[in-house]
Amino acid sequence: MRTVGLIAAMMAMAAPFPVLAEAPDLKTPAPVIYLADNLDEADNLGWCIDTLGRGFSENLQTHSCKPQGGDVQFSFDAASGQIRSVEFDGKCMELIAPDDPKIAFVLRDCADGNGAQAFAFDASSGLITPADQPGNCVTAGEASRTAGPFMSRDLILTPCDTADTALITWVEKK
Repeated sequence: MRTVGLIAAMMAMAAPFPVLAEAPDLKTPAPVIYLADNLDEADNLGWCIDTLGRGFSENLQTHSCKPQGGDVQFSFDAASGQIRSVEFDGKCMELIAPDDPKIAFVLRDCADGNGAQAFAFDASSGLITPADQPGNCVTAGEASRTAGPFMSRDLILTPCDTADTALITWVEKK
């Protein structure tokens, strides 16, 4: 059995989601992909996938989920495996630098068949993995920082079996 499959099976037997510190008070309109745990987000808004900076940016991070939505709104397309931006039509999350501790993911033109844009999302465990790297998880960075009136963290790829569960457990609100 694959490592990630075993981890997912163990987590599913324990509870629908792992025991986490505190769920966010999500105010962002759907669709949105966010961490199940609020971690240290100061206003209890939660952590969403987001473009770095204001407006369009290729680089992705995790960021306080903005009540107005916008560049923190992403959806998972199960048919293609793509994580699509709602704000920037035709743009998808792409893994470009799996070993970069700062910028592993970018936002690029969606391209069917592009393996770097193919992900698997297991809603029961909350794990998002690159389709061709099932042992690695889309992970919020450990350190948070201020980002104007909000907070941000890096968005990186880490081995699922060594990652902090709170940093790899995602929820999709459709």
